Amino acid sequence: MSPGVKIPMPLRVPELASSLGRLLVPRRLEEPWVPLDDLREDLATSVMELAGQARAAAGREERDRVLEAVSRRAWLAAWEAAVRQAAERVTAALDGEIERAARRVRMPARQRRRRQLTGSEKRAIAARLAAGGEAFVAAVDALDGAGLLARDAGVLDKTLHAEWQDALRAAARRLEAAWLALETAVAEERRRWAVETDAIARWRPSLWPVIVAWTPLAAGLIWLGLVLGGYVPAPAWLAARLGF
Repeated sequence: MSPGVKIPMPLRVPELASSLGRLLVPRRLEEPWVPLDDLREDLATSVMELAGQARAAAGREERDRVLEAVSRRAWLAAWEAAVRQAAERVTAALDGEIERAARRVRMPARQRRRRQLTGSEKRAIAARLAAGGEAFVAAVDALDGAGLLARDAGVLDKTLHAEWQDALRAAARRLEAAWLALETAVAEERRRWAVETDAIARWRPSLWPVIVAWTPLAAGLIWLGLVLGGYVPAPAWLAARLGF
């Protein structure tokens, strides 16, 4: 081999199932209060499909396609889709709990609508669910960096290729941790909003409208009773009408 010729190192995508861990096989004491297993399975499937696309491209020696299939962009797209769908389910479930609690105490419809989650509150929930993915984002950043080096690696640059494979496994492990953090955050959201639903359960309608409406009527009835009983002189118009 001529010293000036550099033979590219074939890219080999490692098996990621073992690194995904509980993203593939959950181990928990109780089920989440909103359904999440289908989202977890979709996320794990997306990652496995990305790895499969990368292996197929590697078999065709399409180095750029290998790296694109398991790039930061591809991993983040799968993660962000899972976070978005989880946030939508959590906000819908919370709105449902708030609505049911409000109906139980016969809260007026206008007040019930005001108790529903606002757009900013929904965005805050989504941000809290995504917060556990910080280490995962850092891992896929590192993966792209390792991929740039592996792309130009030759057969003698075995270390660069191994570092890229390690970065892939690390991204899978961080994704598992991000998902577990998301499940914890989902449970925390219910505890956070329990304060609101408990306050709604203690709600009682104000008595002021009743008092304001009935006080004049009650006063009029008492006065009429006194007139009829002879304790208070009747006005001329009433005396003529009653035949006094």
